[in-house]
Amino acid sequence: MIDLDLNNKIALITGGTRGLGRAIAEKLAEQKVKIVVTGTNKERAEEAASEISSAYNVETLGLQQDVSSEESTKEVVKCIINKFKRIDILVNNAGITSDGIMMMMKKENWDKVININLTGAFNSTKFVSKHMLKQKSGTIVNITSVVGITGNAGQANYSASKAGLIGFTKTVARELADRGITVNAIAPGYISTDMTSKLPDKVSREILSQIPMKAYGSPEAVANAVLFLASNMSNYITGQVINVDGGMVMY
Repeated sequence: MIDLDLNNKIALITGGTRGLGRAIAEKLAEQKVKIVVTGTNKERAEEAASEISSAYNVETLGLQQDVSSEESTKEVVKCIINKFKRIDILVNNAGITSDGIMMMMKKENWDKVININLTGAFNSTKFVSKHMLKQKSGTIVNITSVVGITGNAGQANYSASKAGLIGFTKTVARELADRGITVNAIAPGYISTDMTSKLPDKVSREILSQIPMKAYGSPEAVANAVLFLASNMSNYITGQVINVDGGMVMY
């Protein structure tokens, strides 16, 4: 059995109460990582943390966080340091969509998506990396999207936020590389979620026709990629974007 060297490490997963974030939190908990999940709803975050703790017998913490707010993020990081004394893994997963054709898009919808998806990752990375620099170690994984590479009609705000996150990943990776901190991104394609399960059959067939593997990915597939990047198996990888998309985007 391969030792991934994750036992008792501390991970913060933003937007970790459900969906991809929850799958990532559980995958890391399997390896006895101590888990902090954050979300916009305090009760839901605490409930998710409790469920993960019971299922995997690890110490957890659930906190409310508005990732777009510096003050909220600073308070979250302060709580984690007070409880666990360090942060070893940051997964910037929190994100939203607010789709619409660019010409019809309201500025408030543009701002909200950019503020949460991109500024949110900046806030968490800024305040967490200060502690990683003191430790001279750490792993940061940003969850972007294939549409940050390809673009997607009706998602100007979302695509821009995810493309920006890729540029942010590469820049921060260069800034922190000589301090023992790796920074990488994962770009999921179409993943089986509540949203994709509700797509009309015609739309679903059109999407599948664009995927060489002819199947949606699972949340676990994304979580496995995070696990790899968080482990000692990837300690010479930084500034990279790993597509988890069934071959949808190749370059």
